[in-house]
Amino acid sequence: MVEKAIGFIETDSIAAGIEAADAAVKTASIELLEARSICPGKFMVLFRGDTSQVNNALRAGVQIAGGAVVDTLFLPNAHPAIFAALDLSSEVTNGAALGIIETVTAASCIVASDAAAKAANVNLLELRLANGLGGKSFLLMEGKVSDVEASVAAGVVRPTEDGLLVRKTVITQLAAQVREKIV
Repeated sequence: MVEKAIGFIETDSIAAGIEAADAAVKTASIELLEARSICPGKFMVLFRGDTSQVNNALRAGVQIAGGAVVDTLFLPNAHPAIFAALDLSSEVTNGAALGIIETVTAASCIVASDAAAKAANVNLLELRLANGLGGKSFLLMEGKVSDVEASVAAGVVRPTEDGLLVRKTVITQLAAQVREKIV
């Protein structure tokens, strides 16, 4: 499977979210990355695969969930680093700077992550989607200070335009004790 695209569906109903996940998987050849409840009482479905397959799965999931759909995302040509950050399988490199982007929604954080990864040479450490965060999401990235600054700047453009940015920051020389606890 060529993993070029990401599809995302958020519903305000657990039942509708599970139906959407089922329809997506039965309709197209995709890999289901997440299908779970998120705060506050919503459900998210996240999947990847070939662009056309993800598009077909997204349409099927949205159709079956109907009015319960809160948000969707279709991200073709997703940067491969997003998948490692979702899996927490990125190798920590102890970069000179840590960049953080925090958003109101999971979909906006995925978009921010893609833009950040494509803007400069950074290591996406973690992409946390609404799990135990009251529906918010965040991205942690590391690298050279100038690269992290460029990536954070690029990553916050869309969430800022959409009114979905909570906060952004770049921390240089993160304290070792803090690094041990968050990475």
